[in-house]
Amino acid sequence: MPHRGEMRLIDRLLVVDEVHAVAEVDVPLDGLFVRDGQVAAWVGIEYMAQTVAAWAGARARRYGGRPRVGFLLGSRRYSACCAAFAGGSTLRVEARCELIGDNGLGQFDCCISTQEGEVLATAMVSVFEPPLPETDNETSHNESQAKETNP
Repeated sequence: MPHRGEMRLIDRLLVVDEVHAVAEVDVPLDGLFVRDGQVAAWVGIEYMAQTVAAWAGARARRYGGRPRVGFLLGSRRYSACCAAFAGGSTLRVEARCELIGDNGLGQFDCCISTQEGEVLATAMVSVFEPPLPETDNETSHNESQAKETNP
């Protein structure tokens, strides 16, 4: 994942398989998005997007490629059950691939929960991964094979 410094918001990638990833976020006590010891719940959409990015990077490596630039296009029905995430808490972020098109568009069903399993936020996240330049034929071939055999 290309995010660095304060913009790298997920702390650990726990699980990655063909259609799903689970990451953890240690909500900071201070930093870029912290106000009054909390991180606003709207930042959860970026937690979700970074979990999707980690899944995509791991998937590319599995098939002999390399992580690529991707874009968060938006979300449908982002719903948070709280106004903010408490600083010092650890959140579990799950992303499940619902579809990926040959054109690079994808949709993921995402959820943020506490360590105890209480759901704090959900959304359908739309992403875009631009196609590789034609000069990168070997990587492109490997990734095309991955798309043919997996969602």
